[in-house]
Amino acid sequence: MFHWFSQCLHNRKHRLQYSLARTYEALSSASVDDLWKQLVDVADVSWHPLLASVDVPKGLVAKPGLIYSAVTRLIPIPIHIFVERVNPNELLSIRVLVMPGFEEQVTYQVKSTLCGTCVTYSVTLRGWLSPLVWSFIHPYAARVASRLAAAAEQATLQTVPKGGKSANQSCLGF
Repeated sequence: MFHWFSQCLHNRKHRLQYSLARTYEALSSASVDDLWKQLVDVADVSWHPLLASVDVPKGLVAKPGLIYSAVTRLIPIPIHIFVERVNPNELLSIRVLVMPGFEEQVTYQVKSTLCGTCVTYSVTLRGWLSPLVWSFIHPYAARVASRLAAAAEQATLQTVPKGGKSANQSCLGF
């Protein structure tokens, strides 16, 4: 009887746990270095459709163990962001802590391809509140990778000197 009761409690606990995972990709004409600089500049969230502001000094770059606060655009609530893992010019993994019952893990990957630079944005939501939160953030999360790519391209265009050669032109000048 005790075994049956504990099994029911165990199954009930797992029924309330949800996990949602989505991955979005975008191609960019910016270099891996330019995309990476845009991504790890923690203070600049102007390109991010979900974050309005952060409480870090300008120029701070993401490093493992860094914890900082941010404010969301949808509902201005403070959240805490923890940088879990950083592989330079390749991967950035962060965990977003909002409230009990909800946890978000975000991974950005940057890689060079024949067609340009590919940015991958993966988001995983866990907890019993994740279906509700996902219903609000889904349209914005779908734009994160493309907005990052566009911001890196814009930054690249601003740094090209007048009359100079941009990174998008080939070495033959065609």
